[in-house]
Amino acid sequence: MDALNGLFYGLSVAFEFHNLCLLFAGCLLGTLVGVLPGLGPVGAISILLPLTFQLPPAGAIIMLAGIYNGAMYGGSTTSILINVPGEAASAVTCLDGYAMARHGQAGQALGIAVFGSFIAGTVGLIGLQLIGGPLSVLALKFGPPEYFAIILMGFTFIVYLAQGSMIKAVLMALAGIILSLIGLDPITSEQRFTFGNIHLFEGISVVSLAIGLFGLAEVLVNLEKTAPARVLQVKIRNMFPSKSQWLRAKWAIVRGTVIGFFMGILPGGGPVLSTFMAYGVEKRVSKHPEKFGHGAIEGVAAPESANNAAASTSFIPLMTLGIPPNVVLAVLFGAFMIHGVTPGPLLMTQHPEIFWGVIASMYMGNVILLVLNLPLIPLWVQVLRIPDKILYPLIVLFCLLGAYSINNSVFDIGVMLLFGVLGYLLNKFDYETAPLILGFVLGPMFEVNLRRSLLMSQGSFAIFVERPIALVALIVCAILIILPLIQTIRKTSRPIS
Repeated sequence: MDALNGLFYGLSVAFEFHNLCLLFAGCLLGTLVGVLPGLGPVGAISILLPLTFQLPPAGAIIMLAGIYNGAMYGGSTTSILINVPGEAASAVTCLDGYAMARHGQAGQALGIAVFGSFIAGTVGLIGLQLIGGPLSVLALKFGPPEYFAIILMGFTFIVYLAQGSMIKAVLMALAGIILSLIGLDPITSEQRFTFGNIHLFEGISVVSLAIGLFGLAEVLVNLEKTAPARVLQVKIRNMFPSKSQWLRAKWAIVRGTVIGFFMGILPGGGPVLSTFMAYGVEKRVSKHPEKFGHGAIEGVAAPESANNAAASTSFIPLMTLGIPPNVVLAVLFGAFMIHGVTPGPLLMTQHPEIFWGVIASMYMGNVILLVLNLPLIPLWVQVLRIPDKILYPLIVLFCLLGAYSINNSVFDIGVMLLFGVLGYLLNKFDYETAPLILGFVLGPMFEVNLRRSLLMSQGSFAIFVERPIALVALIVCAILIILPLIQTIRKTSRPIS
């Protein structure tokens, strides 16, 4: 099935009434999640995932993808109006978006964020549609050595692109891998780290883990904030940027889209990193860099375009290789598996209704989000005024319900509470939790493909350098490990003046 016929088939799936309703609900919930500071798409998808258990797989994934894309759109609202990012990918938007709002240009800032998101998201989807098919065909030629090397490269990128300490990121990724070992051995079926507890035979639930780390932990962190953020008291009048603003923003949107497109495909990259890169590039190429941080519209257009392009293209490695490139897609990977669907090169042939249905629904979701975000911004402003004493208990309630509904087990609630406290402590000591959950999701794939490769080669590690794709991936890993070491050596060897 070629890309055009596949898209038409996907549209026929997405236009089914129940899928259309699920898409609309996902976009609406995702935008709300993006607007509410602190929760983010990971926590929202983790909490709402149990609600999809009774849905058909295609409808469930369509809804969860709508939540993800909606959160990318909605996060800019709080960044612009209260200088607090609704989710991590909108952090950079605070710098110029809030400044524009203080200068009476809140409407134009919100408008360029929405239009830039729509343009970039659509371009990213075109790339997903065109690249997905050929990459799936190529991935069919992959064996355990290739998958092991690519997953190892993903781990290297995750650590290399860590926002904080590289050592802490390594520790978190290793902790995630160790946690993934709990349960039955995938090859011999022997018990590992279960301590005789029957609840651990199938391992730790990724849903309980994610809800704890990204839902409950965020509530605990936010409870410490004594001074709640206040909505900027400004009139939101004209949401359409002027002609001069469009002229200044157009190339920022183009550059942000290109950066986000490639960063979304990159393991460990994703929307968050792409926004920082896009903002940095805009400031560097600008003729007036001194305006950045004081209300430059390019400082809103570039990061918002980058995070939505990256959100779309991050589905490429997930759906074609079966490798989630970032933490949100790691939770979505868990959703695929829960619904009995294995993402990867066979997804297009075994479940074309999901592959093409999700792509087509994301096109439609972009239009829905464009229509939703412009007129509903006054409503989101009112949502931001919900008192914390009402909002946080509701989030905790949803966390408890979400964890319990996985297996109707109190044990899963205990797991969620444990990781909620752990996530809070990790945040206090500046340990990133994203590498942990990525290590947890990728750990079983990493182990199985390593062991299968060694079984194929009768214990010889030479198999990883005899296969071209595996060799290239390992060379990339080596470069990414060596480069920071060289930089560290150069810094330490410089004479003290």
